[in-house]
Amino acid sequence: MSGCVAVFDLGKTNRKLVVFDRTGKILAEKFEPNAPLPPDADWPYLRLDTEGAWAFLTRSLKSVAVEFSIEAISITTHGASCALVTDVDLALPPMDYEFEGFQPVDADYDALRPPFQETLSPKMPRGLNAGRMVFYAEQMFPKAFARATAFLTYPQYWAWRLSGVKAIEVTSIGSHTDLWAPREARLSSMVEKLGWTRLMPPLCRGWETLGPIRPEVAQATGLPASVRVVCGAHDSNASLVPHLIARTEPFTVLSTGTWVIIMAVGGTGPLYPELDMLANVDVRGELVPTGRFMGGREFSILAGDARAEPCAADIAGVMALPDFVGQGGPFLGKKGGIVGNPPQAPEGRVALATLYSALMSAHVLDLLQAPGDLIVEGGFNRSPAFAATLAGLMPGRNVAVAPTSGAAAGAAMLANWQDKREPPRLSRAESWVIPGLADYRGRWEWLASESRGSNWTDRVRFAEQINSGSRF
Repeated sequence: MSGCVAVFDLGKTNRKLVVFDRTGKILAEKFEPNAPLPPDADWPYLRLDTEGAWAFLTRSLKSVAVEFSIEAISITTHGASCALVTDVDLALPPMDYEFEGFQPVDADYDALRPPFQETLSPKMPRGLNAGRMVFYAEQMFPKAFARATAFLTYPQYWAWRLSGVKAIEVTSIGSHTDLWAPREARLSSMVEKLGWTRLMPPLCRGWETLGPIRPEVAQATGLPASVRVVCGAHDSNASLVPHLIARTEPFTVLSTGTWVIIMAVGGTGPLYPELDMLANVDVRGELVPTGRFMGGREFSILAGDARAEPCAADIAGVMALPDFVGQGGPFLGKKGGIVGNPPQAPEGRVALATLYSALMSAHVLDLLQAPGDLIVEGGFNRSPAFAATLAGLMPGRNVAVAPTSGAAAGAAMLANWQDKREPPRLSRAESWVIPGLADYRGRWEWLASESRGSNWTDRVRFAEQINSGSRF
């Protein structure tokens, strides 16, 4: 089949290659787990596995090239990642944002960060502000840093390896990096202050073609030399693309995976940086009020290895209070845990994880004053339970379920940006009828929010008092 787009979808947990036809239909998908590399003697920090990802990409492209006529390659990756490169290779391995060793530079970096009013980027833990990783590299590895001729946002690092053309792109550099002033659509004052402007290649739109694949890529994969490489975009913002193309603002998208990123397109609510609220920048360059929490990771902690499909009757009894990962979200700094006897049955554990994820989502939606339809896309759509529970928590709101390939589908659309497309086929989530759910949410909100200053023992005592005599 001709005119196909191969999308390299590099997430925090999995790496995928997805082949789409011109209509957006998935023709093939290959994937494998993705994980960072541990520190070693040469590079004593947690690193992104770029060579493992490159081997997967070239191997997968070679496989699909036999069956499909690939016309373009587009890229979407997780955020909070970047690469410092020379003209031919990496200046030093890219850091993984979960690295916990930034303490030697934290105080100096925090003194240099631009104010929130400039970047709309809150202070985040570890390396979630990508500028912190660049500063760490400069301070801790000055010789390697001096070799760098360019800073590349992460999707564009892969576009460079495929095409040889260097670029940065607005959804990635505008994703809580401290490096972008979104209201003025320019690099932040810190970039100039630290002399990093020399490292910044041209800014390109996510849908722009950077060039054809390099000859060595064509040879390694069997793809035609004419295959074009599209600039690409940050994954949560790529998931917005199908809706930006086909819908009228305002609406809200919940992009679910390792992170739950809630984006209020056309929203005008306030942003509270201390609650991990920020402004993303969509592929058009428009500001998108955003709230987030590490929902997929927290779901896995609560559900464990349980694989079950809960029903409304399983949502009962136990309460999980945030936070479980300490990597952002509105309850950063609170110790999370389970109040009551943890469920033992797989259905109960998955139900608890589902209810917790839906409660957190509803909390962030209210903080954002998120407008319009609530569209759930991504990993949480593998089961109807999340959207059904969220609909129960948000009475009067239209909760819709989008196809699960949101980020990859959006990246594929970037390759043919000018094409007219039908809106994504959404299905309305039917609200689960769960007696006592509204009261349960009220108690959860009080314990999660009003008792922020309380220790865990006090939170448990409060929960036991207000939960006594209730089904929840």
